[in-house]
Amino acid sequence: MLDTEGGFDRSEAAVVSLLLIEDDPGDALLVEEMASDAVIDFGIVWARSLDEARTRLGEIRPDCIVLDLNLPDAHGLDALGAVQRYASGVPVIVMTGLAEEQAGLTAVAEGAQDYLVKGVVDAELLTRSVRYAIERKRAEHAAAALQASEQRSRENARLERGLLPVPLLRSDSIDVVTRYRTGRAGGLLGGDFYDVVESGDGSVHVLIGDVCGHGADEAALGVGLRIAWRTMVLGGVDAETAMSTLEQLLVAERPRSHIFATVTSVVLSADHRSIEVVRAGHPGILLRTPSDIRWLEVPGGPALGLRKQSGTWQKTTLAVEERTALVLFTDGLFEARVDELDRLGEDGLLAYARSLGSACSGEKFVDSLITHVESLAAPHGGLSDDVAVLHVQWADENGRS
Repeated sequence: MLDTEGGFDRSEAAVVSLLLIEDDPGDALLVEEMASDAVIDFGIVWARSLDEARTRLGEIRPDCIVLDLNLPDAHGLDALGAVQRYASGVPVIVMTGLAEEQAGLTAVAEGAQDYLVKGVVDAELLTRSVRYAIERKRAEHAAAALQASEQRSRENARLERGLLPVPLLRSDSIDVVTRYRTGRAGGLLGGDFYDVVESGDGSVHVLIGDVCGHGADEAALGVGLRIAWRTMVLGGVDAETAMSTLEQLLVAERPRSHIFATVTSVVLSADHRSIEVVRAGHPGILLRTPSDIRWLEVPGGPALGLRKQSGTWQKTTLAVEERTALVLFTDGLFEARVDELDRLGEDGLLAYARSLGSACSGEKFVDSLITHVESLAAPHGGLSDDVAVLHVQWADENGRS
């Protein structure tokens, strides 16, 4: 039934709600009569002008709008454009006079879902037009959502390639295993990043980092930090200077002032006897020796971006056994929930790593760690954060790790 008070009449159990924008009472009555004869139920709100329609649209969201292109305060495509702005996403059917059918076609080309010609429309045609308009708009929404999803997927894929590159190795002297798991199914890409670069002298430089937050801005920042680090390594910049430069870059490039990043860089000596570690607020490292697995957390400085002025970070040099493997990771690996209150934690991760032992291959070790964490987190909503893991180990003289 026609309602001029701003609400839909639900006494007839209306299935389809219409906002009729029409200044002529006679034409409005004809639409009501056609609606009453239709095979589906309509609830109609009548607005006599564009200004009144704007008020109505602030109170209701109809299933469809029927718009006369000749209103006291708007005419033709101007009226259509205004309604599309006021009721974005709502299908619109325009109504024209017998001599203005071309205006209806033009309106469809400009985004209206259909048009009706006064004097030749009946209940059946009205019903068909409304149904068609609603379904066409749904199809448009679905197509737009699909396109946006595909575009996000392509953008995420490009960002992910930037965050998680192929290691730049010059020889077979090092074996590298890398893994990445997203912590938000169907959600935003995180800012976890890593890189591995072998220098001309045989030393191997390893980086892992995590930009706080999720989204394209954080991911792009992570890509920028990783590429800058690789450039500095190839240019011969030492690890401590590189860390200070990364902080300057982060502060200059971050989209918001509270964004920070945790980073660890490691240099494995060419003689396989020592490592140099520079840590900026990042979690520790698992060291896999032939006889044991232990947690290494050397002294370090704060995360990048937390200080008002860039500073220096302490470098720690450690002697290691020749067959030692290093496992670097982001905090998503040990922050998984094991019950409603507790997380796995560093101790829990180390205990499980020790249960795997030192004999299994790097791939099996890393995959087992991640599988274990995912299985613990699954009953509690899955991984709460992204997980990046690197397993780096010198190979023997035959290229085996």
